[in-house]
Amino acid sequence: MSIISSKESIFNLLEDKNLDSEFREVLYKSLEGKEIKKEEAYRIIKTDNIETLFFVASIIRDNFKGKRITYSRKIFIPLTNICRNKCGYCGFRREPKDKDAKIMKPDEVLSFAKSGSKANCTEALFTLGEKPELKYPEVKQELKILGYSSTLEYLRDMCELVIKNTGLLPHSNPGIMTKKELADLKDVNASMGLMLENVSDRLCDKNGPHEFSPGKRPKLRLATIEYAGQLKIPFTTGLLIGIGESYNEIIDSLYAIKEINEKYGHIQEIIIQNFRAKPNTPMQSHREPSLEEITKIIALARIIFLGKMNIQAPPNLINEYSAYLSAGINDWGGISPITKDFINPEAPWPEINHLKRITEQNGFELKARLPVYPEFILNRSDLLPESLKSYIISLVDDSGFVKEAFDWV
Repeated sequence: MSIISSKESIFNLLEDKNLDSEFREVLYKSLEGKEIKKEEAYRIIKTDNIETLFFVASIIRDNFKGKRITYSRKIFIPLTNICRNKCGYCGFRREPKDKDAKIMKPDEVLSFAKSGSKANCTEALFTLGEKPELKYPEVKQELKILGYSSTLEYLRDMCELVIKNTGLLPHSNPGIMTKKELADLKDVNASMGLMLENVSDRLCDKNGPHEFSPGKRPKLRLATIEYAGQLKIPFTTGLLIGIGESYNEIIDSLYAIKEINEKYGHIQEIIIQNFRAKPNTPMQSHREPSLEEITKIIALARIIFLGKMNIQAPPNLINEYSAYLSAGINDWGGISPITKDFINPEAPWPEINHLKRITEQNGFELKARLPVYPEFILNRSDLLPESLKSYIISLVDDSGFVKEAFDWV
């Protein structure tokens, strides 16, 4: 989709700026709706002309997505904080012997979900450590007492419990999975997710953030994302910025996601998330990325994926809402009115009414969505689980957004 005819003034403005010729050429291409090559992205990520990059990214966003910024009203269910991975930046993970380590029991899961239902949430976000039973015999034993052989088997039943008793739609982030494991979870999840974080194997080397994290091997994570495509599961992925990656590795990661999505069309959003240093972790003194660095990558992601992709940035991790909007996001992600962000407990969610005011002050409308994006519900119903399809459709209006009767902002 080209916007040249309707945006001549934009092109005149670009010509008036003192731009590098290659940078200008890439901006022209993106405004014409043409995809840019990876080699071109390598060059433009190094630009200091942030204002122009944002300008083009926001125009592309507005042209394809309009003036609607979405969010999902959710309840956060941390099923277990015990994990076989030991990432250098993670403050969520616990060893089985830690006093705060736990696997939530069914009554606790249901209590969380019911509180979310009372608060008019539509999404139950299940976050959990990856396959802890593969590393810790005591976890395997605890699961056995509960009647399960694996965490993913237990997760499936907890998703079903939530659906049947509250009507919330599960969205699960359980780490890497086999194709069979994904298939087993598909019928009880409206959507699923796995952060790629970065495609660089280098980050798994000695002294890297993923040195002790077998589940963070990029090939395994890419395989999970591809399996989800083969199974037609609406999927969320994204990058974690600031853990030691290079600019070129960021570009490589975005294009790896793009390549998979071009095969299957199942990736519904890309999250650009900034690293936050956590106390009592190996990376507690590691430098956090600046707002400029994060927003530059948001803008570049928008330009690489054009308007077809939903680009999200968590609003609780920097709180610079206007900058995110200027850089080209069209989604705030899941926001909980009652539970904290258990992964980043130091960063409270913004109040939804406050976020609505800020969004409107920047010229946009805030709209509630389900864990599945409107365009997937309306145009890709083959990606919806058959067991939930009619229920999902019943919750949305003709535009695919949460019906006003359920949208309490």
